Amino acid sequence: MKASFIAGFGPIVRDVDSSRAFWQAGMGIELEEAAPSYWASDEIEGTKAFALWPLSHAAESCFGSDVWPEDIPVPQAWIELDVDSPEAVGAAAAELESAGHRLLIGAHEEPWGQTTARLLSPEGLLVGITFTPWMHGEGAG
Repeated sequence: MKASFIAGFGPIVRDVDSSRAFWQAGMGIELEEAAPSYWASDEIEGTKAFALWPLSHAAESCFGSDVWPEDIPVPQAWIELDVDSPEAVGAAAAELESAGHRLLIGAHEEPWGQTTARLLSPEGLLVGITFTPWMHGEGAG
């Protein structure tokens, strides 16, 4: 696997309002509500996107339920590493799985057009291997 760039990073939050107050008012990061309860900025140098991702949304993305499973450590943050193509997401997921890493969800296309696979790092970071077409100049998301 070869990551092209960091597509996004941010905390996984349980209390959106207090997290938003900390990051926006406390840290001075201007956030916009990109989706219900999902506050983000595409204007911070060093990453394509920074967002407060509610734990219930992360659970829905990985497991199809808004409840994080009790038998899997709850992540504190997320990072997405973008690769060169949708096919590279599947290849990277297979490579990681064959190396003994447990995928939470294999390569699939999200309703908004991004291809993703997700797993937890040894530190408990929710890692997305992604292909985000609009970040590669392939149209809006």
